[in-house]
Parts: sequence; structure tokens; C-alpha cells
Amino acid sequence: MVKAALRLVPAALGLGLAALVAISSAPAQQRSPAPRSAKLSFVGLANNAKVPGKLTVRFAVTEMEVAPAGQVRRNTGHHHLLIDTDLPPLDQPIPADFNHIHFGGGQTETEIALTPGKHTLQLLFADHAHIPHDPPVMSERITVEVVADPADKPRSAAAPGAKVFFIDLADGATIPTRSKVRFGSEGVVVTPAGTVSQHGGHHHLLVDTELPALDREIPSDFNHLHFGRGQTEVDLDLPPGEHTLQLLMGDHDHVPHDPPVMSERIRVRVVAAQGAAPASPAPTGRSRQASPNDAAVYFIYPKDGDTIFPTSTIRFGLRNMGVAPAGVVKPNTGHHHLLIDTPTPNLDEPIPADLNHIHLGGGQTEQRVTLPPGMHTFQLLLADEKHIPHDPPVMSERITVTVMPGGPRATRRR
Repeated sequence: MVKAALRLVPAALGLGLAALVAISSAPAQQRSPAPRSAKLSFVGLANNAKVPGKLTVRFAVTEMEVAPAGQVRRNTGHHHLLIDTDLPPLDQPIPADFNHIHFGGGQTETEIALTPGKHTLQLLFADHAHIPHDPPVMSERITVEVVADPADKPRSAAAPGAKVFFIDLADGATIPTRSKVRFGSEGVVVTPAGTVSQHGGHHHLLVDTELPALDREIPSDFNHLHFGRGQTEVDLDLPPGEHTLQLLMGDHDHVPHDPPVMSERIRVRVVAAQGAAPASPAPTGRSRQASPNDAAVYFIYPKDGDTIFPTSTIRFGLRNMGVAPAGVVKPNTGHHHLLIDTPTPNLDEPIPADLNHIHLGGGQTEQRVTLPPGMHTFQLLLADEKHIPHDPPVMSERITVTVMPGGPRATRRR
């Protein structure tokens, strides 16, 4: 029995109920080939590490590319995290449960909550049908130890009779794939995260998931959307089908109040619009795909101010979105672009493709570059299936690195 107190729901990570049933009863199937040099590993998490009860787990894959579940492409796949369990059969779809967490949306990191004690973690890559490759692409199985934190944050008191609720959205409602969801509250002062206020807090929207632990920070992922700037509405993108929604207030530290201030958990049916006329193009620029709340892209390596070799592998991290190759239309996904020694491009147009604007349209999460000695700037910019940045843009800070002398001579990028 798994000891992990997980709050991720596979249905929201690219799997529906029908898919789960199919996975649990699927016979052996043909496996997709993988390069023998492909490697899968944890980023910044070593065997026998001592970790907090809530931690972010990041994944790195080499010689393969990330694509959402259902996308049939050579040498691609998506991540699975195995917790406190042995490897599943490698000729069948990976199970989907709290021991086998699917990241079918193309995610490259996740936040998990584990109970105190020792746990095992292992990564396993799989193809469009959730079947491991041949040969399997997997990490080593590591052990981590969760140490109880005696300094857990106390919960903020809620005002008597405080309420939170959906405005104009009832249980059983039918909504379009993109809809505006409004939040209402009584007895709560809506304040941004980080702002301490008596009986104050900010909204969190739980999508297709149960309540998280109420004595610690609310997770921030595809299932737990934070509105830390004090927002009281969101334009929500959901695929067609049945979904659940619930509101939960959190205090300045994202911890639920005592007692918790939460709405009822409602069910909605999402349907695609029929016969909708295509939107007219804007007179300038192009329409931009919306990005999820709190999405972020960042450098895993290098960091600002680092000194690197002339030929180095640059690794990217992505939070609260998934990776999808160029040309693949899937909400809340995009692909990486590495900007070298160049300003941020026009955010309303497709990103240029040249030696200063490197497209990773295959779904890559790292890029090997060769640069001449001296100072260089790097910036990451995510873009949609048409290479157009999202709205709001998902981009990293511009960092500066120093390339040390020596190594292969490279052509300057200016």
C-alpha cells in the first residue's frame, strides 16, 4: 500500500476514466523503439536524500523528446513517476493510480506530498499509448527520506460564517471548452499572497482533484490553480468531458484557514462549440494562446553568473505547463525557444528561427550549444504550436554567463 499522501489526479494529467479502464485491462502491445543512448534522470534529487514532506520533483530526458500522450512521434514520450512501487510490466500500458503518476500533458516537473519516512521514486518514459519503449527509458530507483518538520506553519483563523462560492455556475452545468469562472466570497478579505491580513486570503481553484491536506500549503499544479494576485475570476480552458471544480481559500502562505473556507465540489460538463465561426484575425499581430495561471519557464543549467564550457548542454525547466512539439494543438502546452545574445522578440508574432533564436520544436528540454569565449546572454521563451508566445508570455529572466577560453572554436552569433 502506498504511503504517499499524493494530491494529483491522473484524469487531469492527460488521462480520462475510459483511458484508465483501457490501461488496466490492456493486453501486451507492440513497444515503440527508443535510442539505446536515451537516459532519464531526476534533476537535483539524489539517492538517500532527506527531503521535506512537500517537494518539487523535476525530470530530465536525454536523446528523446517530450510529447503529450496520444501524439504518435518517433523518439518521443511522456514522463511517469513511480512511487513506492516496483516497475510495472514493460509490454503493457503503465497503470494510472497514486503509485504510478502519469504526466500525459507533457509536464517536466511536479509537486508531490509524502508522509514522513522512507519512500522510493523512479521515472519511466512511455510512448503515446503509455507503453514503455524498447529498450525501456527509465531512471534508477532512488530512496528518499521525509523528515517531519516540527515548525509547520500555524493555520490562520477564518471569520465566523466565512464562505466562498462560484458565481453563476451551478452543479451539473454545461460549459464551453473556454469559459469565464467567477469566484465570490463572504467574510473574507481578498488579499494577495504574502500579505498578512486578519481573515484575509486568496482563491485557489481545484480542478478534477480532491481536497489537499488542509494543514499545509496548497500545491501549485494543473489541478490546483493559485490566484495569488487576488484575482476573482479566470478564463478556464478544459477539454470536453466531465470535470469537477471546487474553490478553497488560502492565507498569505497558501495554507487553508481554520476552519477551511471552501465551496461545494461541483460537476460540470464541458462541450465543444458547434458551428462556431472562426475568429477574425486581428489587424496587427496574431491571436495568442492563453497560458495557465502561475506558469513559469526557467533554466535548470546554467544559472545567472555561471562560467560554462565552450560546448555545454543547456537544460530547461517548465512549471504548470506541459511540453508539446510544434504543430501539436493542446491547451496549456508549448515548446521551448532558447534566445542567445538577442533581445526578447515581438510577442505577437512567430519567434524568428536563426542562430540567435533556437527552436526546440521537437519537444526537447535541453540543447547543446557551442559558443565563443566571453560573455553571453540566455533567455527562454515558450511558444504555442505556431511558435507564437502565449498570453501572458511564459519566459525566463535573461541571464548572463561567461564562456571560458578553450575548446572547439565557434562562429560568433552576431
